[in-house]
Amino acid sequence: MNSFGRIFRVMVFGESHGPMVGVTIDGCPAGIPVREQDFEKDLERRKSGAKGTTPRTEKDLPSIVSGVHNHKTTGAPVTLLFKNENIASKDYSLFDDIPRPGHADFVAMKKFRSFHDGRGGGHFSGRITIALVAVGVLAKKMIHPVNIQAALIEAGGIDDTDKAVELAEKENDSIGGIIQCIASNMPVGLGEPFFDSVESVISHLAFSVPAIKGIEFGAGFAAARMRGSEHNDSLISVDGKTDTNHAGGINGGISNGNDLVYRVVVKPTSSTSKKQHTMNVKTGEMADLEVAGRHDRCIALRVPVIIEAVTAIALADFFLLENQAGRVK
Repeated sequence: MNSFGRIFRVMVFGESHGPMVGVTIDGCPAGIPVREQDFEKDLERRKSGAKGTTPRTEKDLPSIVSGVHNHKTTGAPVTLLFKNENIASKDYSLFDDIPRPGHADFVAMKKFRSFHDGRGGGHFSGRITIALVAVGVLAKKMIHPVNIQAALIEAGGIDDTDKAVELAEKENDSIGGIIQCIASNMPVGLGEPFFDSVESVISHLAFSVPAIKGIEFGAGFAAARMRGSEHNDSLISVDGKTDTNHAGGINGGISNGNDLVYRVVVKPTSSTSKKQHTMNVKTGEMADLEVAGRHDRCIALRVPVIIEAVTAIALADFFLLENQAGRVK
């Protein structure tokens, strides 16, 4: 439901326009150094306000309310809170009658019998990803020396992301993008053959990020057009290094010591100000919808650091499992 992990367990809570968004992390080892300023760099990368992003800005200062003493984790559950202050709920009242095409408005209404909080997307909102980024800061400390870097490599179908955002502004529409994530200095042996493969767990987390609609590891879908002799990564050292990395650093669901490489697809945000013709579910008649308010032209601009975070969370859980089994130091 709202939690993830086997040893390193993460539970998110809150709504976009509620009092706050937060996260509780259980299973966090004792002794990890942590200060509020440790979160600033990654939280800044997720922030809005830049060209192509929503003008809604929040302070996004974490309040550490449990699990940390004298700037070290205690081994007890860590809880982090983020206040919501810059809200404009009136912009969302129309969507009770006319759900946004492509958004969770309609399914939320049906699943929760209209008891859900639809303001700003409620618990379905990308606002909740601030919790994932915060957890990612701790997880990155736990998986050293693994280094994770993600970047937006394509937006709106072109490599020039700045140009893509400019075109979207001119067209009064939203665009998606592709993000590539690389984790280097990976050990051999993380993951399991089937249900808890590295791909399975990372995919589970990646698809928990709103707007993610596709994922591929290594050569990904291009592998369908390759021969086996071409796709195979030949070993060039006894530690498992290979001359190519079409497998994306994973064989049989288990990390092979090469870079972990994968890409995700971010769809265009549903809240586009371009006129759309859709259903008014209260009247049962078709109606024109023009979404007003503050929304991202390209939400993908803010997603790389979130993808880094979910990768770190998945790997942190894998590391703890391997340490428990005595297989990884």
